[in-house]
Amino acid sequence: SVDYPDFAHKVASGVSSGKFETGILVCGTGIGMSITANKHDGVRAAVVESVDAAKYTRLHNNANVLCIGSRITPWERAIEIIKTFLTTEFEGGRHQKRIDKIHTLTNL
Repeated sequence: SVDYPDFAHKVASGVSSGKFETGILVCGTGIGMSITANKHDGVRAAVVESVDAAKYTRLHNNANVLCIGSRITPWERAIEIIKTFLTTEFEGGRHQKRIDKIHTLTNL
């Protein structure tokens, strides 16, 4: 057992500052990591349990932090999720307007 907020904060701070383009966080469910990471300016952390979700969170949400639950995601699927997350490009367009709105509404 570790204090997952410490690790999520380090990764999310790096993404928020521009030091890292993306981050990957793993905890029991991925939820605690995502809650912590999403408190950082410019971070869009997503809990992902399927390859399709990894694809669409990049295509439509331009997620920049992937959160995986080790208790609920088998290792073989996690590998495919990570590959998909890292190789899928953001579509932009109408999706960018929504992302801008999210950051405006949250001041993050």
